[in-house]
Amino acid sequence: MSRKRRDYPLIEGLHITTLAAEGKAMGRHEEQVVFVPMTVPGDVVDVQIVKRHRRYMEGRAVRFIERSPMRVEPFCSHFGVCGGCKWQNLPYDEQLRQKTQQVADQLHRIGRIELPEIRPCLGSAATQHYRNKLEFTFADRRWLTYEEIARTDEIESAPALGFHIPGCFDKVLDIDRCWLQADISNRIRLEVKRFCIEHGYSFHNARAHEGLMRTLIVRTASTGEVMTIVVFNENDRPKIDALMGHLAATFPEITSLIYMINDKWNDSLGDREPILFAGKDHIVERMEGLQFKVGPKSFYQTNSAQAYELYKITREAAALTGSEILYDLYTGTGTIANFCAAQARRVVGIEYVPEAIEDARVNSAINGIDNTLFYAGDMKDVLSDEFVERNGRPDVVILDPPRAGVDEKVIEVIKRAAPGRIVYVSCNPATQARDLALLDDMYSVVDVRPVDMFPHTHHVENVVKLVKRQNNDQQ
Repeated sequence: MSRKRRDYPLIEGLHITTLAAEGKAMGRHEEQVVFVPMTVPGDVVDVQIVKRHRRYMEGRAVRFIERSPMRVEPFCSHFGVCGGCKWQNLPYDEQLRQKTQQVADQLHRIGRIELPEIRPCLGSAATQHYRNKLEFTFADRRWLTYEEIARTDEIESAPALGFHIPGCFDKVLDIDRCWLQADISNRIRLEVKRFCIEHGYSFHNARAHEGLMRTLIVRTASTGEVMTIVVFNENDRPKIDALMGHLAATFPEITSLIYMINDKWNDSLGDREPILFAGKDHIVERMEGLQFKVGPKSFYQTNSAQAYELYKITREAAALTGSEILYDLYTGTGTIANFCAAQARRVVGIEYVPEAIEDARVNSAINGIDNTLFYAGDMKDVLSDEFVERNGRPDVVILDPPRAGVDEKVIEVIKRAAPGRIVYVSCNPATQARDLALLDDMYSVVDVRPVDMFPHTHHVENVVKLVKRQNNDQQ
């Protein structure tokens, strides 16, 4: 029988030696690895173990005996509780070094292929207020921190509007100020919460599936436009109109004010209808003279400025001359496809989500781009030898798949099409490494460039350029 949590040991004076996966750090106790979040190499801490596994333990720091000279002071008052920005206690240069090392470790360990020297991770010019989208959750009771629970005095329960506690679908940390998005996001969130409490609006209880207020989404654009989406649990017209009217009157900065009704148990909004209350039904992003329409369900890279850097690196790796047929697989809303279209003869994009493909076509139209073709459907079903025959054999393929990577069937079709170059953009170097190994018999990796899209987190994008080996020339 496993031990109850109260029986888990307290490890005194654990030396933190190494950064580990998912923003954690680790030390060793009696030859067993101990993972401790919110610590950095050089810290010496007392650790309360919260989980025990056969080969490792997980714990939380309850007292700092020595603080690492590497450590910096986190700037957010919610650091260590909300679960985001886990590397605020690391200098930014060290974050970039760790991300470069993370990419190198995974490509070498999992891919086991020949690699060039990996270039340093490209840092983000902005390390605060860099996100263009945040989603906040309403809860009828706010999450209490360990410190609050330890107090002897009574703590008044109160509703919350903030972020989910990691791993807890029904627990929400109330957020005072978030440093990830422009301050308009904080002002909108705090005013929505104030108005709802003052006027007796009920906040959602995820377990009972009760309460009117469910979700608040704020999207901002580099153009200065702001979209606000409020998600309600039921169609209470008087209360919806009162809140939405108040937002419209209070925040002239909001250029797109939308609400949705989601009476399902889960929070997914893909099948919910956006209802325009005021302004436009979209906001506009601009990049290198191009305009991109971003609707309430549109995917757009959440760090706009760094997305431009990522796309420039991708386009440079594609080495387009104007004569190529380019396939942009997992094209999303066609941002990369449209970004590269001026330097290609024809661009063919495929994406699973039909609404995203409609956005891609609209984005081509509003920019006067007429050499793009977009198809919606499951990649492994759409991309086939017959599809390649109809649309032309690609000279260059850009891959930007979800975290799960590329289906092996898709890789086989690409190899039969035998493009001269492949540019693989990944948010998960582990699955990217697996896929590079599958391509290794035909393609060699000639360039690797990590890009930091999310400062103060362990997440990293990685751009890999592959060229066809000469002994596999099938052109």
